[in-house]
Parts: sequence; C-alpha cells; structure tokens
Amino acid sequence: MYASRTTQLFVGIFTLIGIAALMYLSVRLGRVEIVRPPGYTLFANFDNIAGLKTGDQVEIAGVKVGKVVDIGLKDNRAHIAMRVHQGVAVDDDAIAKVVTSGLIGDKYIAIALGGGDDLKSGGTIRKTQSAFVLEDAIGAFISGGASSGSKNGSAGSNANTTAGSSTDTKGKQ
Repeated sequence: MYASRTTQLFVGIFTLIGIAALMYLSVRLGRVEIVRPPGYTLFANFDNIAGLKTGDQVEIAGVKVGKVVDIGLKDNRAHIAMRVHQGVAVDDDAIAKVVTSGLIGDKYIAIALGGGDDLKSGGTIRKTQSAFVLEDAIGAFISGGASSGSKNGSAGSNANTTAGSSTDTKGKQ
C-alpha cells in the first residue's frame, strides 16, 4: 500500500524541481531583478505617461540602457525615475519621450541625446515629450471631423479677416 523509498525520493526531487521552475518563471515574468546592475538614477517630468509602468524599458537609439524604477506625481506632472546602466552617458540636452513599441504595444522611454554636459546621478532630463494617446486622437478626429464640415468655410474667412486686420494694425503703428 505504501510507496517505496525510491518512489518517495523521486516524487520529492520532482516536487523541488517544479517549485524551482515556478520561482524562476515568477522572477522572469515579473521582471524582478535579484541582482541590480550598476548604474545611476535620472529623473524626467511628463504631462502624460498613459500606459507607462514601473519596469518598462529605457532605450537610446533602440538599445536597452535601463528601466523605469518609479512613477509618481510632482507639481501635477508625472515624475519618472529611470535607472540607467553604468557607462551610458546622458547629457542635459537630451530629450526623453514616451513611445509605443508597435501600434498598440508596450510603452517605453526613448532618449534622444543632445550635445550638452553629462548628467550625474539624480539629474533631471528637462526636455520631454509626452505619450501619444490613441484614444484621444481618435476622439479628436471624430469630434473635429463631424463639425469641421460646417465650420470649414467660415473658419477660412475668419482667418483671412483676422490676418488682414493684424496686418492693418501693424501698418497703422
């Protein structure tokens, strides 16, 4: 009725291997780093980071150079902390933008380098470009497209009138 010692041993080993495999998958799929690579932290402030999450990539020229480690709110703007790998220099003229990989893929931070002085740990990237929100663009297209037919003719004449009056104002001064 009872299993032999060898059967119990094999079941125990199989169970330990299964638990180890589950732990490995949990760490890999959860993007948890057990050993943190050497690097430094940079900050950036955005108006909109729709879809960006902690753990998303930071790239320069399409190469992964770090990841987003913290997202918060500072002065009513999204405040992002990025961990950049050691040896990767980011200058103070760099532009950080929230980009989508593919049409509806994951978001990540893309950094376009400039020609300024290198930022130190704790530095802030001043030039940022917020995320493109597809839902907002579709909403603006639908609401703008439906009413633009009736406003199109009058908007053109108002633009000409306004332009003419501003020219006249400049001429009179």
